[in-house]
Amino acid sequence: MTGEVSVLIPSLLRPLVGGQQELRLTVEPGGATVVALLEVIGGEFPVFNRRVRDETGALRRFVNIYLDGDDVRRLKGLKTTVAAGQELMIIQSVAGG
Repeated sequence: MTGEVSVLIPSLLRPLVGGQQELRLTVEPGGATVVALLEVIGGEFPVFNRRVRDETGALRRFVNIYLDGDDVRRLKGLKTTVAAGQELMIIQSVAGG
């Protein structure tokens, strides 16, 4: 039986996903990796994908993704498995001077 994962989108990236603050993605019973979920979002919103990941597919250094409050970089990075019912929160750092 499939389930859903909630992906929270920061205000700076919302225009790239049609103004949505949350995306609900379907996952299989074994879950999906963070990179697989980003691929799904990027398939529908390519500009979003380019803002979150670099040309090698790695997370841009000013983008952080949290799985239920834990930084995925401290878990298994983009290979971290996300199960149904969990929440991914994408945070884009803002710098200025």
